[in-house]
Amino acid sequence: MTLEVFRHLFAALTEEMGAALRRASYSPNIKERRDYSCALFDARGAPVALGDHMPVHLGAMPMSVAATLDTLGSLNPGDVAMVNDPFEGGTHLPDITLLAPIHVEEHGPETSPPGTASAARTAGNNVTTPPAEGATPYLLGFVAARAHHSDVGGMTPGSMPLAREIVQEGLRIPPVRLWAQGQRNDDLWRLILSNVRTPEERAGDLEAQLASLNTGFSRLRELVARRGRGPVEAAMKELLAYADRLVASGLEVIPDGDYEAEDALEDDGFGSGPVPIRVRIGIRGQTATVDFTGSSPQVAGGVNAVSAITASATRYVLRCLIEALLGVEVPAGGGSLNAVRWVLPPGSVVNAEAPASVAAGNVETSQRITDVLLTAFRKAVPDHVPALSQGTMNNTTAGGLDPRTGRAFAYYETVGGGMGGGPSGPGLSGVHCHMSNSLNTPIEALEHAYPFQVVRYGLRRGSGGRGRHPGGEGIRRDLLLLSEAQVTLLSERRVRGPSGADGGEAGAPGRNVLIRDGREEELPGKVTFQGRRGDVISVRSPGGGGWGAAETVPPDPPHSDPIHSDPSRSE
Repeated sequence: MTLEVFRHLFAALTEEMGAALRRASYSPNIKERRDYSCALFDARGAPVALGDHMPVHLGAMPMSVAATLDTLGSLNPGDVAMVNDPFEGGTHLPDITLLAPIHVEEHGPETSPPGTASAARTAGNNVTTPPAEGATPYLLGFVAARAHHSDVGGMTPGSMPLAREIVQEGLRIPPVRLWAQGQRNDDLWRLILSNVRTPEERAGDLEAQLASLNTGFSRLRELVARRGRGPVEAAMKELLAYADRLVASGLEVIPDGDYEAEDALEDDGFGSGPVPIRVRIGIRGQTATVDFTGSSPQVAGGVNAVSAITASATRYVLRCLIEALLGVEVPAGGGSLNAVRWVLPPGSVVNAEAPASVAAGNVETSQRITDVLLTAFRKAVPDHVPALSQGTMNNTTAGGLDPRTGRAFAYYETVGGGMGGGPSGPGLSGVHCHMSNSLNTPIEALEHAYPFQVVRYGLRRGSGGRGRHPGGEGIRRDLLLLSEAQVTLLSERRVRGPSGADGGEAGAPGRNVLIRDGREEELPGKVTFQGRRGDVISVRSPGGGGWGAAETVPPDPPHSDPIHSDPSRSE
């Protein structure tokens, strides 16, 4: 019972960190879409609590913490580290992580009892405030906040370009101290803001991340002041052990054997494709080997995923599957995952090496890795794995000068689609699936922040795969440009839709369409072009796959509202 109480306290801490980040942020991508993640780690850098934020961030953050500590050695009171380098625990360059240590004053085996002056100091200190002179700091753990910044430089606004190497994608930040012993590194701060298109927004979002760290820092120190350092440390340790036991128990439920699957990315934006991803999952008792041998070598375009992405997708799938098999919530994101061994071929699309471009690896390849893992596990436990969801994030970026202000703008958003139907029911429609857990930008907020007008937004009726439990519907959203803008689209499932399962039909593939002067022009899945004022960018996301063979096919529902529904399956 005590452990369960601590589990909820730690989880609430990370959720409150996320709330602080959201409320203090400047950009719609963080404030409205919630494209961020917050986490608590113990003194060794092991995950204690991961907020229910972005799976693709959370599974990779332990590697960011490990890389930061390996590079910097240690973090002292008043330090805040920063990193976005995909080859040092990051995911892609727009995802910037801030990490701060949590120290408490050493007072024997426990901290001062609640209500004392020392306890009040412990609860109220700021993350960038060094300890009082003469105090002995004791490292209790770390708090981390990762946020997707709408621009970090690079070839195109939004920093999600069609690039051939990572230096074209934006500013690459290895693990560095942005704050050191309570003092901000103003030279580094100016360097960062001088290399982005929207410096005021970037500064505001970075300060919001610092506010998030302050929240987690204060809450954990308050917890120590109330309950004592010893019990808090013991709960952290036991929670990780409990998560590891759950993972081992869940793997033991899966029949022993080798389960293989293969899928492919359609292209890399430069003519390489299909790009296959293969996996063999070997289950032996309470252990698993996840072997990606046979996957494509890394390619020219940015669909390359670094090892942190592949580990993140695996952690996500295992957590979902084990929670379904055992009927319990797995804390700490699955703990250390010491029951799992990865085989990741170096220099491959699932373990890319510098100087590979990786912008789409975080968003598109992570989804395909998830699809491949789910397909393999479906062969082992078919009654617990759904059909494939949309399998893409439909990344849309645009930037230029806002005629209303004369200032630069950089817009980034992902678009939801259809979730795959499953053994327990139909898939949801118009949602972000799997490695993306964000929201849409509300029309009012989008049109306020950017020179766009949303002229059509609705479900693509009939795009979900038919089946006993049909797949969810995709989305059609049309953006009218009110100024010139450089537009980049990074998407998948434009050739073949997400497959069904157990006799269910595949979902409809997505489409990207440019409507210019009233005429529609089909766009590829990955494209950059100069948009004109009056252009309409139409993103039509895939539907989810259906689950189970349908005995009868029901007729399509009536479409009384031509603006908010789409009667054509092909659209």
